[in-house]
Amino acid sequence: MTPRRSRQEMARAVALDIPDGSYVNLGIGLPVMVVAHWRAEQEIMVHSENGILGMRSLDASEPVDPEMMNAAKQPVALVEGGSFFHHADSFAMMRGGHLDFSVLGGYQVSQAGDLANWSLGQPGVAAAVGGAMDLVVGARQVYVLMEHTTRDGQPRLVRECDLPLTGVRCVTRVYTDLGTFEVQPQGLRVIDMVAGLTRDALVACTGAALIFD
Repeated sequence: MTPRRSRQEMARAVALDIPDGSYVNLGIGLPVMVVAHWRAEQEIMVHSENGILGMRSLDASEPVDPEMMNAAKQPVALVEGGSFFHHADSFAMMRGGHLDFSVLGGYQVSQAGDLANWSLGQPGVAAAVGGAMDLVVGARQVYVLMEHTTRDGQPRLVRECDLPLTGVRCVTRVYTDLGTFEVQPQGLRVIDMVAGLTRDALVACTGAALIFD
């Protein structure tokens, strides 16, 4: 059986790579788990596209405020100095280059850094790109957090995406349950691999060109 990181381990890997004091948007799905791995003293300001800046995880002992939800409709709380505001102002922050990092989920990432994360291209299935297209062009760096393969074992890291694109050459890094990858002109550089995984095993379940140091 191929060794894999747990979802919390994947989220923690992203959290560790984001510097203190950063302004970060966390997308729906796996990315919202990252917020639980930051400490208050790191002063990371988490942005949610529905109009929150300074989002934090809700402690188990805290009551749920039905008016304070993230973009995934999960209850959250505010750090000291946090704020909430109009949806249009939130998108102005995203489009205006005010975010240091955007952490998004993904269906596919190409070796050139193209991202597909809003539609599986299924005929007759309604889908909407939402704020993802704004985030991939507005944030200074885009990190993608996703599982390495589909449920039927097909690679999500590919030479070229065959699903509808969210953005072109926008991804900086990819974090999966098998490793961490940096987008470079020649392919995806392997920053780290899950313990116990061989290079051959990683290559076998990856559809993109990999660069090993």
